[in-house]
Amino acid sequence: MARTHVSIHDVSPAFEAEVRDALAACAEVGARPALLVVPDFHGEWSLDRYPAFAERLRALQAAGHEIYLHGYYHLAGAKPLAREPGASEGPASGGRPGRLARAFAQRVVSAGEAEFSDVSRAEALARLDAGERTLAAAGLRIDGFVAPAWSMPAWLLPMLAARDVRYTEDRVRVYDPARGSSCVSLVLNFASRTPARLWSSVGFVRVAGPARRVLPTRIAIHPGDMRSATLRREVSRVLLRSRGRFVAAGRDLLS
Repeated sequence: MARTHVSIHDVSPAFEAEVRDALAACAEVGARPALLVVPDFHGEWSLDRYPAFAERLRALQAAGHEIYLHGYYHLAGAKPLAREPGASEGPASGGRPGRLARAFAQRVVSAGEAEFSDVSRAEALARLDAGERTLAAAGLRIDGFVAPAWSMPAWLLPMLAARDVRYTEDRVRVYDPARGSSCVSLVLNFASRTPARLWSSVGFVRVAGPARRVLPTRIAIHPGDMRSATLRREVSRVLLRSRGRFVAAGRDLLS
């Protein structure tokens, strides 16, 4: 079986209990997941207002968990962030993604949470800046970036490369933007929004065994997984089957 990397998405004080449960499930099989931190989840859970949660994240990073910036609001249609006076546009000039691409990202891929498919390049740059400041103020080192719902316009990669970001991913590939390298990767995750999505995602993960033997694999755990008894069992099942193949750093998948 190929290398496997585990991550916990939507890490925010909004989901403190779910993140704790996901960490416990990973610890049972010796996985050390990356933590995808949202600086201000839905504009209502700013990390700077929860110092105890930030302290826990610092302890986890010190213990070897990577911290990835995971958007800023994790929400489409959120209020724009004000640019600092005199800030350079750099490579960020340009409009939002096309209407069809945005509709697909918001209505099919996610429930209105594909944040970076809803913004201009200038706004994307502003949110990257604000996210970096928020995590730095919390004492966290940024080890990578993952766009919410894996919705990453092509123009985002050069922005990440300019910031020397060493790891990012979309639904089919993992990237080292700073070095300009990438590879195909299988992502295993569950959907909890509706029963149909839940069972279709369970079915996909269960039949993906042959691909996992040859492709670098990502197991992505979401807070909703921890609120469903069925998905908690499935998360434990897929983690157990990957025991002994875990890598702690996302960019190890590119090795």
